[in-house]
Amino acid sequence: MKRWTILTAALLFGSAGFAQSDSSSPANPDTIKVGNFVIVKKKSTASTTVDINTDHTTININTPFYSNHRKKRNNNISTNWWIFDLGFTNVRDNTNYTAAQTMGYFKTVNGSPVTQSSFALNSGKSSNVNIWLFMQKLNISEHVLNLKYGFGMEMYNFRYDRNISYRSDPIAHVFNDTIGFSKNKLYAGYLTIPVMLNFNASPHRHNGFSISAGVSAGYLINDHGKQISAERGKQKYHGDLGLQPWRLAAITEIGLGPIRLYGSYSFNALHQESTGVDQFPYAMGIRFSNW
Repeated sequence: MKRWTILTAALLFGSAGFAQSDSSSPANPDTIKVGNFVIVKKKSTASTTVDINTDHTTININTPFYSNHRKKRNNNISTNWWIFDLGFTNVRDNTNYTAAQTMGYFKTVNGSPVTQSSFALNSGKSSNVNIWLFMQKLNISEHVLNLKYGFGMEMYNFRYDRNISYRSDPIAHVFNDTIGFSKNKLYAGYLTIPVMLNFNASPHRHNGFSISAGVSAGYLINDHGKQISAERGKQKYHGDLGLQPWRLAAITEIGLGPIRLYGSYSFNALHQESTGVDQFPYAMGIRFSNW
């Protein structure tokens, strides 16, 4: 009974912070010797244990150990809501303008035929803005290889430096207008589904290096021309402007720390084949996303 009373007192003594130590024992902040009792403080997840032998009683007081480098928990399916892209767009123009002149889409007004220079873009003001309702990442192998897919809307604004105009009446056509515009653009908006394979070099970190590549399929839901001039004010032109209803593209995304960049390149032309215009849009910019 006396032995257990002494043991209890030693435990209380140790839990108070080990304020005292035997002067004959070595200076070790994790070990305290009181008579026949040796109290050892350890970093562990186990409970307090008491070891009794013929020479002395050892009390191991184990305290939980917490690391400052905690790993990120990965789910097999993770969802990222409301992703926003902001970038620039341009086109690769492969049009045979001599052949296109015979296909009826180009109209000559006041002796000014449509040529390649008519489609000259202001690259600094031609923009691509995308809003993704969601993107999901599906683990394929050890969270290093993943499948990424989502749904959202891609919006392209092609700002022209020249006075080219799009019209749909009586049929879709373009022509060089007779006035100058302070703003002249073609807008195209697509509902789009992207699918990519994602490689994540550091799956247990929030801001490591990752790269994704794949394809996207988009359907044209809105297109119009918008012009601003001193003579006519602000005008919009809707209807069939001769654009391709579907858009297929190669897409990529690179993540390095908190910075994410994206890019896309259209497999098919912006305009319908019957127009003779063979232009392939591409875009690049910054993606605001959690992963």
